[in-house]
Amino acid sequence: MQDKIQALIDKDEIRNLRIRYSHLLDGNRIDALDQVFAANAVVEVTVGRMEGLEAIKAGLKDAYALFDRDRRDHYPFMHPIANHLIELTGPDSATGSCYLIDFETASKSDPNPLLLLGLYADEYRRIDGAWRITHSQLDVVWPTSKAPPQSKGQA
Repeated sequence: MQDKIQALIDKDEIRNLRIRYSHLLDGNRIDALDQVFAANAVVEVTVGRMEGLEAIKAGLKDAYALFDRDRRDHYPFMHPIANHLIELTGPDSATGSCYLIDFETASKSDPNPLLLLGLYADEYRRIDGAWRITHSQLDVVWPTSKAPPQSKGQA
């Protein structure tokens, strides 16, 4: 019974990483991303591949500035996530995937706020007692499509 309870706790903590990421990025609190990513994490998203926490922060700061066209410094986009599926692969490791719906809130010529639909494939590790994302890859399924990413340990 204790193993099942711990698994539920672990999955909830992992799920909160992805939610925290959205809140920190969308709210321009990028300097706090060490609460989400491991120091040596790799992130592959629409703005490119970033290796290491400092590169991730720099790349996402640049992306934020690019999308903050109104210079409001407040939610130029919103990243809701859904359907988070997590598999514990060991006592301190897991893989997961979730859907991304990416909305733009800054002014633009096209009034449609939907920017893209995607699928995150993530790898997680418990480091010093806290779960962190160690690898994240975004597959944009709309408006373009390519083969879905496969996390290690996922079929």
